Amino acid sequence: MPALSRREFIAAGAVAPGLVGAQPADEPVSFFVVGDTHYLADREDVKKLDSRSGPVTTRLVDTLNRLPGTAIPATAGGGTVRTPRGLLHAGDLIDTGDKPNVAAHETEWNAFAADFGLTGTDGRLKLPVYEVHGNHDSPRGDGLVVKQIAARNRRRPGVVNVSPNGVHYSWDWGLVHGVALGIVVGQVPAITRRRRYAPLDSLDFLAADLREKVGTSGRPVVILHHVDMLRYAGPTDVPDAAATAREWDPADVKGYHDVLKGYNVAAVFYGHTHARNVFRWDGSNRAAAAGIPVFNVDNGSHFAMQAQAFYYVEIGADRTTVREYATPDNYQTGGWTPQTWTAPVAAK
Repeated sequence: MPALSRREFIAAGAVAPGLVGAQPADEPVSFFVVGDTHYLADREDVKKLDSRSGPVTTRLVDTLNRLPGTAIPATAGGGTVRTPRGLLHAGDLIDTGDKPNVAAHETEWNAFAADFGLTGTDGRLKLPVYEVHGNHDSPRGDGLVVKQIAARNRRRPGVVNVSPNGVHYSWDWGLVHGVALGIVVGQVPAITRRRRYAPLDSLDFLAADLREKVGTSGRPVVILHHVDMLRYAGPTDVPDAAATAREWDPADVKGYHDVLKGYNVAAVFYGHTHARNVFRWDGSNRAAAAGIPVFNVDNGSHFAMQAQAFYYVEIGADRTTVREYATPDNYQTGGWTPQTWTAPVAAK
């Protein structure tokens, strides 16, 4: 689906719910969003990274560390990259978590942890990290990456809520509330059929977290998960076999949108598709004229690709602004996409 132009996205935002209660204009909340780093172990020697994976992930982190304080060209909206509050990772941290080679999982995870760290002081990246797991990390929610995320949640900066199973969590950056929900959001209790990917009770956590941590305050909310929703939205009365074949059960997609109604969702970020897509979501399977602002982030450092990208986001007093930094050659060169996407912030 083609991305909305800047003018189309602003026009859509004019009739859609805006953002409420963001930081003052001189103190916007800023952060990076990456996805699909796919750290890959070498097939012949799983104790080391594949020669394609190591260099690109290293250059990605170097780029993220370099950008704060640098100028943004006028073609991408101008200004300066502020010091980000953190980095969101939309999943598929590693590549082989959906395969049985545990030694490879360990190599890939250790490389991710060494590069990205957690707090901004314990890895090469100089920012706190807020990640979710994807289908290449652990499709059934029982792998090394999921266990490590749960362990990291006990010391992740700013966390204000963690799910009973330890996997899902939320955090606060000033008046902005973030929620990390794993691979997909589900599951609706009335539909008991097996899911292709285990949602690990993320829908229950989301509903309770928004009720308890946001309530009727109108504060802006940022949501993070891995899989895209438009392909799986639609009729919920589908055969069990057909539903199981889909990555996200359509009943859960509907349940997810239903929970978000009434809250001021500043943005939803996801990865998975290895492409940029920006649209408004009204719960249907097509981009809408009005609805929740949604941002599909491109692959950040996939070993099999040359073109990579990530987002830089600012949530300020009057608007949310999203920009993309892209590279055609694995961060040997790179620059800002000549476009911005904005959503207005309503007066509180």
